[in-house]
Amino acid sequence: MTKSCTLGEAFIYNLARTVDNGSLAFHGFGSPLVQLALHLAKRTHAPDLVFVAGATYGLNPNPPFLTPTSNDWALDRGAECSLDIEELFDLAASGRMDRMFLSGLQIDRFGNANVTRLGSGDRPAVKLPGGGGGCNLSCDVGHFTLWTTAQRSPPPKAGKRTFRLVERCDFVTSLGHRAPDGRTRRELGHRGGGPDWLITELGCFDFDADGHLRLRATYPDVDVAEVIANTGFELRVADDVGITPLPDAEALAILRRLDPMGVHRKELRSADHERRFAIAAH
Repeated sequence: MTKSCTLGEAFIYNLARTVDNGSLAFHGFGSPLVQLALHLAKRTHAPDLVFVAGATYGLNPNPPFLTPTSNDWALDRGAECSLDIEELFDLAASGRMDRMFLSGLQIDRFGNANVTRLGSGDRPAVKLPGGGGGCNLSCDVGHFTLWTTAQRSPPPKAGKRTFRLVERCDFVTSLGHRAPDGRTRRELGHRGGGPDWLITELGCFDFDADGHLRLRATYPDVDVAEVIANTGFELRVADDVGITPLPDAEALAILRRLDPMGVHRKELRSADHERRFAIAAH
């Protein structure tokens, strides 16, 4: 007997797997996917996780369900206390924050991410929302998980193909393993260890000893060739690349109870809403 999970549920599950038990994590401001991943980790393999909610800075909140907006104080229900933003940055700067989550409209091979601008020169082609402190935190936090739900880059009808995983970011908002000039984090004097995972709608990636992105697993309906075709640089592939782990019945029950309205679906492309994967029922 089998049942199935959606891509979104599998995505959240793989985000959650990057969280270690006993760690201190921060999920940033707006992503339902990341919020759910931390709640899932706390309720399954990481009961001793301490996490700070991005909208309210509440510590270990326990909301009854995910609300349609991340700036809803219902999400702070059950929190043990709330931090000031200065305390949040102090935790990172003093080496006590173990993990956070970052995304970007561009992510390069070394895990640099751009949410500031597209285009070069003094007049950018597109102004983006900005990092909201992600630059500082990316330098100080122990490790961070990168994620994007838009790695797939369909060939354009006209003009140049645009990739989410790019050869070089137009602007570096958050620092990966190497700056654009080639200097490493250690050479720059930063405390944090940089990104160690990237989760996309095509697969799961880590970073090798050179700090270079490496494919580790694909979703069941994706092959390695498709991932390579949707990457804007020469991608490294692990020798033992496999299939991404999928959530079990317990994890699915938790996710569906926390997100009865399917709020996380708004972060997925409509074409990905129909992707489902069979999982063994226990």
